[in-house]
Amino acid sequence: MHRDLKPSNILLDENMHAKIADFGLSRTFGDDIDSHISTRPAGTLGYVDPEFQRTGNTNKKNDVYSFGIVLFVLITGRQAIVREGGETIHILEWAIPIIEGGDIQNVVDPRLEGEFNINSAWKIVEIAMLCTSPNADERPDMSQILADLKECLSLETYCGSTRDIDELISAATISETTLLAR
Repeated sequence: MHRDLKPSNILLDENMHAKIADFGLSRTFGDDIDSHISTRPAGTLGYVDPEFQRTGNTNKKNDVYSFGIVLFVLITGRQAIVREGGETIHILEWAIPIIEGGDIQNVVDPRLEGEFNINSAWKIVEIAMLCTSPNADERPDMSQILADLKECLSLETYCGSTRDIDELISAATISETTLLAR
């Protein structure tokens, strides 16, 4: 388990293949152990699983939650935590009401200028929503997430979007890195 999954810990190589970095908070457990109680806080605000914050129970689904937040950052072009008018707003607090209203156009990163496949956008939002389910037992395994993302990418590629998903990933990674540099 990584325990600090966020865009700045996902590096891209020269072929735009993602590599996970910064294993300083990671934990390994045997195959027969699914969880561990931790008394030490871990992770980055906005990406930490609320269930872990409540219980201290570390499990594989904590990283799934964090990955879901990473997906929302990629989808929206927003940071996980935004301060507006003296108020702190988590990306889920902002995105979920818009998604529930069926307005995908106002969820997707405006830098895409509407150049994306609507079905692909809904699919990736669905994946992100499943990953960030309040109930960890309802979150998919990473193998299922990978299969779903491949399906989403094939939808985007098949429908001939003029924007490349690698460009979106790169932009989100640069945005997160820029914020951290401030």
